[in-house]
Amino acid sequence: MIAIRRFVGLAVGLCALGGIAVWSPIVAIEAAPPAKAYFAGGCFWCMEDAFEKVDGVIAVVSGYMGGTVANPTYEQVSAGQTGHAESVEVSYDPAKVSYQKLLEAFWRNVDPVTPNAQFCDHGSQYRSAVYYGTDEEKRLSEESKSAIERSKRFSEPIVTQLVKASMFYTAEDYHQDFYKKNPIRYKYYKFNCGRAQRLEALWGKS
Repeated sequence: MIAIRRFVGLAVGLCALGGIAVWSPIVAIEAAPPAKAYFAGGCFWCMEDAFEKVDGVIAVVSGYMGGTVANPTYEQVSAGQTGHAESVEVSYDPAKVSYQKLLEAFWRNVDPVTPNAQFCDHGSQYRSAVYYGTDEEKRLSEESKSAIERSKRFSEPIVTQLVKASMFYTAEDYHQDFYKKNPIRYKYYKFNCGRAQRLEALWGKS
């Protein structure tokens, strides 16, 4: 997706037509800003790790969405005091990866049948959710959820929420890229939380 901006009044060359100089506009080509998508899938360290492996994803930021308190802190959210869920903001290039592909990556990395919990983390702050920003994203997220329900993969109902996106608050710096900055601690947490084991039981081997 390319945005084109024109600057008129600068010469790009001279054309020898009767000694007349022909002035042409300079065309500057700029990449369009990345699109953004928002998801909640329990521990945002793990969701950041998962989405950053998707081709076409530019950046993933850990944060909080879906609550009622402005500028929440991790201590407040993790204690269930604000109504927020640990969430991620996914910046991506729509020319390289579609919103549908992001939804596929999301579902494969959450437990969609356990309410107000993900793996070893319990409480509404760890609920799973798709936060759609447009009517098209709402339609696509509803279709993806319906497709899973029609597949009869799970005997339990799908409890993942599909909710209109609200204010996203970026989490504290030490949470960003946690899986890269603290690989041993991250792997220890993820294994002991049973995340990979539960995902394989739900979705099969990736």
